[in-house]
Amino acid sequence: MTPEALAGIHAAAFAHSRGWHAAEIADLLAQPHTDLFHRTGGFAITRTLAGESELLTLAVAPDHQRKGIAKSLLQRWLAQIAPQADSAFLEVAADNSPALALYSGLAFAPTGLRKGYYTRADAAPIDAIVMARDLPSL
Repeated sequence: MTPEALAGIHAAAFAHSRGWHAAEIADLLAQPHTDLFHRTGGFAITRTLAGESELLTLAVAPDHQRKGIAKSLLQRWLAQIAPQADSAFLEVAADNSPALALYSGLAFAPTGLRKGYYTRADAAPIDAIVMARDLPSL
């Protein structure tokens, strides 16, 4: 999947905020320890280093949501990193109930809060909930 295609999915998935540009995605994917997981209509970018793995972004186009794509991408990520990492973590918007339910269902638990982390066009900033889990425990 090209950076341009990934940027299109990201922009559609995050229409309420600034989507990532193709050049930003290409630069990120060129960095060491960064992995891309993708399926039709969705992708995840992660970074695994020093025994930890971070979900940098997870995006599923609106017309592909609620079909298990996000869950399958996360399961692939967690299965792949288990030999390399002891823990996984991510940030999620405090008002993103579907994502919070998805992550909780995969054994992620809240570990912190980042006030005003996500900016939104024409809206107040939204807090990010930091979630983590130990590996392996799928």
